[in-house]
Amino acid sequence: MIDPSHKKIVRRPPHMVTFEKAGQQNAEETLRIALARAKELDCPIVISSTMGTTALTLLDLAEELGFTGPVVIVRGVSNKYKNGVNLMDAETKKQIEARGATVVTAGHALSVGERGISAKFKGISPLEIMAETLRTMGQGTKVSFEVSIMALEADAIPYGKPVVACGGTHRGVDTAMVITPAYSANILETVVHEFLCKPFDPSNAHIKLTF
Repeated sequence: MIDPSHKKIVRRPPHMVTFEKAGQQNAEETLRIALARAKELDCPIVISSTMGTTALTLLDLAEELGFTGPVVIVRGVSNKYKNGVNLMDAETKKQIEARGATVVTAGHALSVGERGISAKFKGISPLEIMAETLRTMGQGTKVSFEVSIMALEADAIPYGKPVVACGGTHRGVDTAMVITPAYSANILETVVHEFLCKPFDPSNAHIKLTF
């Protein structure tokens, strides 16, 4: 349920920014747009950062732009590619936390154990269908949606309040949205309020834009 006391949500930005292509070349502009909206809404900002590079860029920009609200960095868990080793090294995590940000380590909300089961026995799970549906709007849309839920379930952001969430395609971030996440147990109660920026071409391998 969305907290109705958060009235600032009705103030809209001038327009949604559309990038020509997906990718990390959009990272700085995405973060600037996201920080400006989070500052206006007086809400937390949540971003995905696998190795910490984007997180450190965000913290630099937050200082430059005078954003003093909560910053939540969501990273993935150690996985089968590097068993027992997280792609964000301990020193980088320490640097991020020393600058006042919260680092959340969690399994992907839109796959978790279901991906392992479908990979072994074939087929597809409901969460994977949901993830693929969100990817029709770009990988960054799926990631933004997902990390907001991961942050909520780690108690890093308050329940029922909007946040600005950012995700990307491969590296960096290229998508930002205002979203009120729900817990995984009631995931379909998540509300996407507005897109702040996203790529026009989501780099979907099945689609070739010809205009």
